Amino acid sequence: MLEIRYLGHSAVWLSDGKTKVVIDPFLTGNPLAPVGVGEVQADLILVTHAHGDHWGDAVPLSKKGGVVVSTFEIATYAERHGAKSVPMNLGGTYRFPGGWLKWTPAWHSSSFPDGTYGGMPMGVVVELGGKRVYHAGDTALFSDMRLIGELGLDLAFLPIGDHFTMGPEDALKALELLRPKKVVPIHYNTFPPIRQDGEAFARKAAEKGVEGHALKPGGVLVLE
Repeated sequence: MLEIRYLGHSAVWLSDGKTKVVIDPFLTGNPLAPVGVGEVQADLILVTHAHGDHWGDAVPLSKKGGVVVSTFEIATYAERHGAKSVPMNLGGTYRFPGGWLKWTPAWHSSSFPDGTYGGMPMGVVVELGGKRVYHAGDTALFSDMRLIGELGLDLAFLPIGDHFTMGPEDALKALELLRPKKVVPIHYNTFPPIRQDGEAFARKAAEKGVEGHALKPGGVLVLE
């Protein structure tokens, strides 16, 4: 069993009842965030790239007991700011109590708000609670998503905002490559340039045989 909470923008929280994982914890400054840093607990803090709307509250969450797992550049930057970290890179696998994670490519850019280079942007596949979940991070559509799909995905988190990432039409094409059982759209409606209709995307995903869930910030989805 895997419990999923959508925290707005691209931030998601996963738990099998024991291990807690948060991905791209942009809470402070996120107008759609349903909770603040004080209300989130995580053992692992996964950061797909260094942009402020993904890096977000990684350091404050780490200071509450979590470990930042990301690129070598992001992890060492986090350490310089007082966080615990595990430096990794594309293709690497990290095993933790109850599961594992593997970093995948993403087509985007990656730098911190202060201009520091954040390494290559990434997506991530997480296995936890007997379920396998893919978080694409910020990315354009790319054909090697087919290889990620070969891992067998129970759920995919895909950006649909357009402008900075792929939009709904490309995200629907991504579903054809990834072949997940379910999809949750992310990275939309937070700011004016990325306004999209998540419900419409979910309906179109269903037409392709993928169960779509346009979760509201704070919404919960349980994979059993």
